[in-house]
Amino acid sequence: MAVPIGLLFLGIALGLLVGLFAGTRLLVSRRAAAAERERVRLAAEAGRAAEAIRREAQVEAREQALRLRAEVEQELKDKRAEMIKVEERLVTKEEDVDSKLTELGRREQGLLDRETHLKQLQEETKAAKEEQVRELERLSGFTMDEAKRQVLGRSEELVRHDLARMVRQLEEEARADAKRRARNLVADALQRVAASHAAETTVSIVELPSDDMKGRIIGREGRNIRALENLTGVDFIIDDTPQAVVLSSFDGVRREVAKLTLAKLVEDGRIHPSRIEEMYYYSKAEIEDHIRQAGEQAVFEANCGAMHDDLVKVLGRLRYRTSYGQNILKHSLECSHLAGIMAAELGASVKTAKRAALLHDLGKAMTHEVEGSHALISAQTAKKYGESQHVVHAIEAHHYEVQPQTVEAVLVIAADAISASRPGARGESLESYIKRLESLEKIAAEKKGVERVYALQAGREIRVMVKPTEIDDDSAVLLSHEIAREIEDQLEYPGQIKVTVIRESRAVEFAK
Repeated sequence: MAVPIGLLFLGIALGLLVGLFAGTRLLVSRRAAAAERERVRLAAEAGRAAEAIRREAQVEAREQALRLRAEVEQELKDKRAEMIKVEERLVTKEEDVDSKLTELGRREQGLLDRETHLKQLQEETKAAKEEQVRELERLSGFTMDEAKRQVLGRSEELVRHDLARMVRQLEEEARADAKRRARNLVADALQRVAASHAAETTVSIVELPSDDMKGRIIGREGRNIRALENLTGVDFIIDDTPQAVVLSSFDGVRREVAKLTLAKLVEDGRIHPSRIEEMYYYSKAEIEDHIRQAGEQAVFEANCGAMHDDLVKVLGRLRYRTSYGQNILKHSLECSHLAGIMAAELGASVKTAKRAALLHDLGKAMTHEVEGSHALISAQTAKKYGESQHVVHAIEAHHYEVQPQTVEAVLVIAADAISASRPGARGESLESYIKRLESLEKIAAEKKGVERVYALQAGREIRVMVKPTEIDDDSAVLLSHEIAREIEDQLEYPGQIKVTVIRESRAVEFAK
């Protein structure tokens, strides 16, 4: 029976596949066995290598431990040696401390013994001193307090005598030197400046053509006079004075404006509130023009260089200000001339002295709203308008509110005093005049040993009569100085006051 060719090929293919599978399996088995043998070999080699490394590590660790042990033992030996040294030092110090404590104990005991002995000596010395004092008191007949008072009294008398002699000698030398050096300078300045001294008050009088004008000034129900007083700030006094109205105000500028306003109204004849207001503003503008002209004229007469326009206006307001009845603008102008003459004689700055003297009373032109003394206000105003530091310093020092540091400042002080103390320059009321004389006499009368006191020459000289049994010549010199110092501290006055202490026929003078 014939086999189909397809089956034959299928059989052959299956045989080949079976053979191939069997060969592949045999090959895989052989390779696996070889791989197992290689694994076993590598594991054995790795074990041997690990054992070798372990043995080397054990040897190295053992050597390192030995080294560390040796180092620790050496360090411990060093520490023990150091501790032994420290212990030795501590033992030595303890021995030193013990010896010192022993020495201190001996010294303390010695000091206690000395203190006890010293107390005994002090008690013995005190007892001896008391015995000596009692013996001295018995021999002298004086107690200790009485002897002390007698010695102090004698010493005080000797010192007072020497002091009075020295004071008298210094006074004579200073007075002679001052007179010699100042006489020519002041006399020359005074005779070269001839200024008028008209006393001015706080009231002005406006003449009226008739007494009928008073009713028109008052107006219906007083409306005119109220309008005048409200506008001008001046009191209008209409009394029994025939054909006159009195204007009263401490502000000279306001009083002058009111005077000019009333004069224009009287001249015009039309007096009613609207006309009063018109004339007031017209007069105020006219007075402002007069103020500016007065300031310019003063600067021109002083001949001390140009000044700021506002400074000239403030200076012009001084024309309507007075101090003790003396016109301040005239006083400032006179001070400028005096200071300039004295500066020229002494070789100082004439311009600085003149400017400072001319501006030294600017503060008196300010109102009460500006606080401070007039000297400091004047200095601040001058500085504000560009005056030099020397001028400002001389102005603020002219009443010693700061100490004068320049010759020009001293000359301004001297010129101010000369102008104020010139006879007739300043006036005062009878009440203040009498009060000033009484104050002068009271200061001197309160002194011990004073019998009578007389104020002469309008308070320019005080004559003190003392009891000769209580005040000797030396005490008279000291008394005159004491009175002069108290007058200087307690009273204000222009110029100098001469204190004369009279004892019997002898007189001791001291000019203050």
